[in-house]
Amino acid sequence: MAAYNTAVVGFADCTLDEIADGLVEPGFDPSTDGFLVVAADGRPVGYGMALAKGDHEVVGIEVTSAEPEVAAWLLDQTLLRARQMGRARGHAEVAVDAWVYRADESFRALLADRDFTASTTYHRMRIDHTGPVATPDPPAGVVVRRGAFDDATRWTAHEVIIDSFRGQFGFVPRPHDEWVEALGASSTFDWSQLTVLKVDGQAVAVRSCNDEFVEAENCGSVGMLGVVEGFRGRGLAKFLLRDSFAADAVAGRAGTILHVDTNNPTPALGLYLSVGMTPTMIFEGWRRVIPLDT
Repeated sequence: MAAYNTAVVGFADCTLDEIADGLVEPGFDPSTDGFLVVAADGRPVGYGMALAKGDHEVVGIEVTSAEPEVAAWLLDQTLLRARQMGRARGHAEVAVDAWVYRADESFRALLADRDFTASTTYHRMRIDHTGPVATPDPPAGVVVRRGAFDDATRWTAHEVIIDSFRGQFGFVPRPHDEWVEALGASSTFDWSQLTVLKVDGQAVAVRSCNDEFVEAENCGSVGMLGVVEGFRGRGLAKFLLRDSFAADAVAGRAGTILHVDTNNPTPALGLYLSVGMTPTMIFEGWRRVIPLDT
């Protein structure tokens, strides 16, 4: 993956820990859901995986190879596995999602050839910290709960995430125990990095940070930031962003990075631009819905 990403975007854009975390995702079985292609001389030349979401009505796939024939074979294998996952749960169809760099013209063409359609666009946003960053005061009436070390707080945070992200491309709510297991198994996350905002005792916003970009770029990362619909437009998201910037600056991070879906039901891209973030890379989300009646 590092070699392929370097060829496409100029740098590895992944770490060994990130790859290892993907192999222990709850629900992922390496013996059936992952595919590693090795050349006759021992070089790894391709990797693919399929990860079911929810009740397996949606399957996310990943395909990486610089060799067109290998990439095509891997895509076919992951699609076959997605069909198997959907049929095993008795679904009439399965939606298959793939994420691709916009600069990756070869894989985008391959997806189009397999009847995928580009469904949304993601921007990687970044802000650099060249000096101290002021810690913002929370909006009036907002209580900040930092860390999620008990079951009750984790349940609350998970419920806010589901309420905030419902309807967004590729988002399928995970069972709570699976969500907790996935975060707990991540080498770049700990529960101190989750923050919940409350208004009048009601949890209304959540932010989950991680260390995904620390090793490669010495940057903090906002993995998820969501505000429930009835409390949007009150400055909660801006507070959480600026609070992250201040914390990253204190930690000596060179910047803060996050990804935003430009087709988000909220005007998220404008929000991130308004706090000084700039886009550094563009991705696309592609989808194919496959009938399973044959």
